[in-house]
Amino acid sequence: MKRTFDFTVSLLAIIVLLPVYAFVALFIYTKLGRPLFFNQVRPGYKGELFKIYKFRTMSNETDAAGKLLPDADRIPKSVEWIRRLSLDEIPQFFNILRGQMSFVGPRPLLVSYLNHYTKEQMTRHDVLPGLTGWAQIHGRNATTWQQRLEQDQWYAANHTFRIDLYILWKTVKIVISSEGNSTDHQTGMGEFKGLDGGVPHDVAKQ
Repeated sequence: MKRTFDFTVSLLAIIVLLPVYAFVALFIYTKLGRPLFFNQVRPGYKGELFKIYKFRTMSNETDAAGKLLPDADRIPKSVEWIRRLSLDEIPQFFNILRGQMSFVGPRPLLVSYLNHYTKEQMTRHDVLPGLTGWAQIHGRNATTWQQRLEQDQWYAANHTFRIDLYILWKTVKIVISSEGNSTDHQTGMGEFKGLDGGVPHDVAKQ
């Protein structure tokens, strides 16, 4: 049921949102130029690697030494609305259509984080990563890493299609209100380097 829902809704969403894709792409082109998309390899189900896609919302500005400026300093005011409405995420409908992601599941994080998870935290990869998830409706990015990973673990152990529908409904409400989705929250969590008692686990498939 979950896969049928994901495939059907993502296909319909891509078709219906084609004008939105075109408008956002054109807007980004005029404000930031090329490339229009940001892509990065992330771990998915059982740690399998795949390439995730987003609309690019950061410039490539560097400091005097040639290093990229902090994330928050590379988000032009003119494109903040794209992140606030989560429109930068809609290219991931193609990831969902291909079966690499689901509408609901733990967000796919960086590959480098795999080595810092405990055995319990690794259970977040027992389900497909999602566009939204249990953690996103409980504070979104305005939480600690421990809280976020515990929420991901809870979802992996307890998910049902009914819970998925509830998460989707709550997500729509949160996106409309922009709750917990400020630029500061999106760029201020910092890098995950493991929690106390963490045991390295390298499960990424190359």
